[in-house]
Amino acid sequence: MNSLLKNMKVLDFTTLLPGPFATMMLADLGADVLRVESPTRLDLVRLMPPYVDDENQVSCFHAYLNRNKKSIALDLKNKESLPIIEKLIMEYDIIIEQFRPGVMERLGLSYEQLKKINPNIIYCSLTGYGQTGPLRDRAGHDINYLSLSGVMSYSGTKANGPALMGIQIADVGSGSNNAIISILAATISRMTSGKGQYIDISMTDGLFPYHALTGIQELSGGKRADYESEWLNGGSLYGFYETSDKKYISFGGIEPQFFNRFCDALDIQDLKEGGIAQMGKLEDSREKITDIIKSKTQKEWIEIFKDMDACLEPVVTFKEAAESPHAKERELLIDVPGPDGKQLSQIACPIKFSDFKPEYKRCGCKIGEDTVDILKSIGLSDSEIEGKKKKGVLG
Repeated sequence: MNSLLKNMKVLDFTTLLPGPFATMMLADLGADVLRVESPTRLDLVRLMPPYVDDENQVSCFHAYLNRNKKSIALDLKNKESLPIIEKLIMEYDIIIEQFRPGVMERLGLSYEQLKKINPNIIYCSLTGYGQTGPLRDRAGHDINYLSLSGVMSYSGTKANGPALMGIQIADVGSGSNNAIISILAATISRMTSGKGQYIDISMTDGLFPYHALTGIQELSGGKRADYESEWLNGGSLYGFYETSDKKYISFGGIEPQFFNRFCDALDIQDLKEGGIAQMGKLEDSREKITDIIKSKTQKEWIEIFKDMDACLEPVVTFKEAAESPHAKERELLIDVPGPDGKQLSQIACPIKFSDFKPEYKRCGCKIGEDTVDILKSIGLSDSEIEGKKKKGVLG
C-alpha cells in the first residue's frame, strides 16, 4: 500500500504533548517527520517515568508520542546551527513549532526569516493563546485554556463548580487536531497555488467551536448555560449512575425510542411521557432512577441491556476498554519495535482507510539518533560534522 503522506516532510520543533501528538499522527500516515531537539534542554516527556527501557531511561510517553520520527540534536542557541536549518528547509518544507511568540524570531528561525530562503514553506506555530492579543505571552496549560474559553463555566456541578477533566481536551482536541487539519489544508493549497503560508494555532481559540450548542444558543438570544442546566451537562436524566458494586453506568438515551426502552427495562413506564428532560420533576425522577440502578451490580445491568438498543453502557477502565472485543476487532492497540528490540504495546492510529494501513517502524528514538545521517544527506562531510560536534552545535 502506498503511504498517504509519502511526499510530506516535516521539521518538528515541538515538545510535550500538543505538537508531538500532531506530528505523530502525520508520521503514522506516512509523513517524514524530523524532530529538532536540544541536546542540553531535554523535552520533559523524555524524562517522565515509567520507562520502557530502564537502562537508557526511554520514557513510555516519549516512545509513544515520537514514534515513526527521526531525531537530530541541535543547539539552536548556537548560531552555527542556523545554516543547518536553512539547508534542511529546502527539503523539510513544513515546519511546526511550539515556542512562545518571539522565540523562533530570536533564534533566526521565524516564518519571515525562513521564507526568504524557501518561499514555499508551510510554517505552523502552536501556542496556548496565539501570536497576537493580550494573552500571547502568558504561560498556560490545558486547565487554563478550558477556563478562559468558557468551557468550565458549565462543565461541572452546582454543588462543586467546575470539574477536572481526565484528558487533555485543549492540548489534543483543539491544539493537535487543528494543527493537523491546517497543515494538511495548507499542503493541498500549495499543490495548486505553489505558495506556502503561515499558520497560527491557539489552543484557547480552538475551544470556542466546542460551544457548538451552548454558545450558539446564547449568541442567538437564548439563556446562558450554567452547571446542570443543559440536557448534556446534568440538566436531564442523561448522565452517570452508580451501581451496587460502586461502579457506574452511562445513559445517553435522548431520543424517545431509546428513553422508552430504558424505562421499560427499569419498569418506570410512568416516566416515559416526560422524556429525558422530565420538566418539573427532574430531581424526583433522577432520584428514582438512582435508587433503581443502585439495586444491581454493573455486570447485572450489562446483562439486562446487552441486547437492548438504549444508549446505556458501562463506565470501564482503560485496561477494560483496551481488552474489549471492540478494541480488538478495531485493532486499537498495536506492537511497535522498542529501543531494546522488544515489542511495545501502544495506542494505534484510530483512522481506518480502505487502501492504506499505517506502518509502525519504531518507537520514539534516542536523542540525535539520526543526526549524522541527516547532516550527510544535506552535504556535510565527516570532518565538518566532527567540527560541529566539537563546537557544541550537535548533541
